[in-house]
Amino acid sequence: MARKYIDCREFPSEKQCSIAITADTEAELLDAAAQHAVAVHGHKDSPEMRAQLRALFKDGTPPLQRSMS
Repeated sequence: MARKYIDCREFPSEKQCSIAITADTEAELLDAAAQHAVAVHGHKDSPEMRAQLRALFKDGTPPLQRSMS
């Protein structure tokens, strides 16, 4: 089982969020990312939002620094 992550640093926002979330399962990562999106960024938890988050998952672990591409 490969780790997966989602990295808020890749998505510009007013909060300039520096959170990266990593987990061993997609289900665990999806729950954590959804909770973060609701609590910090004010999104409404919905199946559509969760599908958008899942599409942004990457394999491995996040880099220590955000790439400037």
